[in-house]
Amino acid sequence: MDIGYRLDLLVENKIIIEIKSVENLAPVHYAQLLTYLKLSDLKLGLLMNFNSRLLKEGIHRIVNNL
Repeated sequence: MDIGYRLDLLVENKIIIEIKSVENLAPVHYAQLLTYLKLSDLKLGLLMNFNSRLLKEGIHRIVNNL
């Protein structure tokens, strides 16, 4: 994206993966991923927090309702 935003991973030009390592995910983290999805016209993103007891507890699926 040429407007100053940098997403962490883009998989197959279909899924954006935003990686965090924080105590707790804040609403701003979800909004950041949703903004990336809207700007890129993609539908699906994963917000991953690696500071979780179990990795599966730190994965959140975000859908852009185009």
